[in-house]
Amino acid sequence: MYAIIETGGKQIKVEAGQSIYIEKLDGAAGDVVTFDKVLFVGGDDVKVGSPLVAGATVTAKVEKQGRAKKLTVFKYKAKKNYRKKQGHRQPYTKVTVDAINL
Repeated sequence: MYAIIETGGKQIKVEAGQSIYIEKLDGAAGDVVTFDKVLFVGGDDVKVGSPLVAGATVTAKVEKQGRAKKLTVFKYKAKKNYRKKQGHRQPYTKVTVDAINL
């Protein structure tokens, strides 16, 4: 069984036991989070939401909080002597999906 959930402005396909990296959530390692924005549940019996599946939730356990590798943001305008260099590290949360509840 799998589900498509919405979190952090993105739609993610999840299965029980799967580890995923998502946009940062509040909570420390070991906390349990519940995703109630379930758009689709697939498997033996398919449930499609309009827009959400009523009563469906996905529970997951927070494994760790972290920050991704640094990205270099470089802005440049030709012939204008404009150069701007910045770095950025996006925060993330790693979660392991425990169960898909209907």
